[in-house]
Amino acid sequence: MARSERLTAEQCRALALLATAGRGGLTQSLLTTLGFDASVIAGLVNEGLATQTLSRGRAGGNTEVVRIRIKAGGRRAIKAMLPEL
Repeated sequence: MARSERLTAEQCRALALLATAGRGGLTQSLLTTLGFDASVIAGLVNEGLATQTLSRGRAGGNTEVVRIRIKAGGRRAIKAMLPEL
Protein backbone atom coordinates (compact mmCIF):
# COMPACT_ATOMS: atom_id res chain seq x y z
CA MET A 1 0.00 0.00 0.00
CA ALA A 2 1.36 3.43 -0.93
CA ARG A 3 2.12 5.84 1.88
CA SER A 4 -0.45 8.36 0.60
CA GLU A 5 -3.18 5.72 0.89
CA ARG A 6 -2.45 5.38 4.60
CA LEU A 7 -2.80 9.08 5.39
CA THR A 8 -5.72 10.16 7.50
CA ALA A 9 -7.94 13.06 6.48
CA GLU A 10 -6.26 15.19 9.17
CA GLN A 11 -2.78 14.33 7.89
CA CYS A 12 -3.85 15.23 4.35
CA ARG A 13 -5.26 18.53 5.57
CA ALA A 14 -2.05 19.32 7.46
CA LEU A 15 0.12 18.43 4.46
CA ALA A 16 -2.05 20.60 2.20
CA LEU A 17 -1.52 23.57 4.52
CA LEU A 18 2.21 22.91 4.74
CA ALA A 19 2.43 22.58 0.95
CA THR A 20 1.05 26.10 0.51
CA ALA A 21 2.94 27.66 3.45
CA GLY A 22 6.16 28.45 1.60
CA ARG A 23 9.76 27.75 2.60
CA GLY A 24 9.28 28.79 6.21
CA GLY A 25 6.58 26.23 6.89
CA LEU A 26 4.24 26.82 9.81
CA THR A 27 4.79 26.97 13.53
CA GLN A 28 3.57 24.08 15.61
CA SER A 29 1.56 26.50 17.73
CA LEU A 30 -0.30 27.74 14.65
CA LEU A 31 -1.03 24.18 13.54
CA THR A 32 -2.32 23.43 17.04
CA THR A 33 -4.48 26.57 16.93
CA LEU A 34 -5.89 25.39 13.61
CA GLY A 35 -7.00 22.19 15.33
CA PHE A 36 -4.19 19.74 14.60
CA ASP A 37 -3.32 17.43 17.46
CA ALA A 38 0.37 17.01 18.29
CA SER A 39 0.07 13.33 17.35
CA VAL A 40 -0.92 14.28 13.77
CA ILE A 41 2.15 16.48 13.43
CA ALA A 42 4.40 13.87 15.03
CA GLY A 43 3.02 11.24 12.66
CA LEU A 44 3.97 13.34 9.63
CA VAL A 45 7.47 13.84 11.01
CA ASN A 46 7.88 10.16 11.92
CA GLU A 47 6.73 9.08 8.44
CA GLY A 48 9.33 11.37 6.86
CA LEU A 49 6.70 13.61 5.26
CA ALA A 50 7.60 16.73 7.26
CA THR A 51 10.48 18.09 9.33
CA GLN A 52 10.39 19.72 12.73
CA THR A 53 13.01 22.27 13.77
CA LEU A 54 13.47 24.18 16.99
CA SER A 55 14.61 27.81 16.84
CA ARG A 56 15.67 29.71 19.91
CA GLY A 57 15.72 33.47 20.12
CA ARG A 58 15.63 36.34 22.52
CA ALA A 59 12.73 38.55 21.55
CA GLY A 60 11.79 40.07 24.89
CA GLY A 61 13.00 36.98 26.72
CA ASN A 62 13.82 33.40 25.94
CA THR A 63 11.62 32.10 23.16
CA GLU A 64 11.43 28.76 21.41
CA VAL A 65 9.60 28.28 18.14
CA VAL A 66 9.00 24.87 16.58
CA ARG A 67 8.61 25.03 12.80
CA ILE A 68 7.07 22.29 10.69
CA ARG A 69 8.02 22.11 7.01
CA ILE A 70 6.85 19.71 4.33
CA LYS A 71 9.45 17.40 2.76
CA ALA A 72 9.57 16.11 -0.83
CA GLY A 73 7.90 12.86 0.26
CA GLY A 74 5.07 14.86 1.81
CA ARG A 75 4.62 16.81 -1.42
CA ARG A 76 4.47 13.57 -3.40
CA ALA A 77 1.96 12.05 -0.98
CA ILE A 78 -0.36 15.05 -1.03
CA LYS A 79 -0.03 15.41 -4.81
CA ALA A 80 -1.18 11.81 -5.21
CA MET A 81 -4.29 12.55 -3.13
CA LEU A 82 -4.93 16.17 -4.18
CA PRO A 83 -3.51 16.69 -7.71
CA GLU A 84 -4.69 20.32 -7.84
CA LEU A 85 -1.97 21.35 -5.34
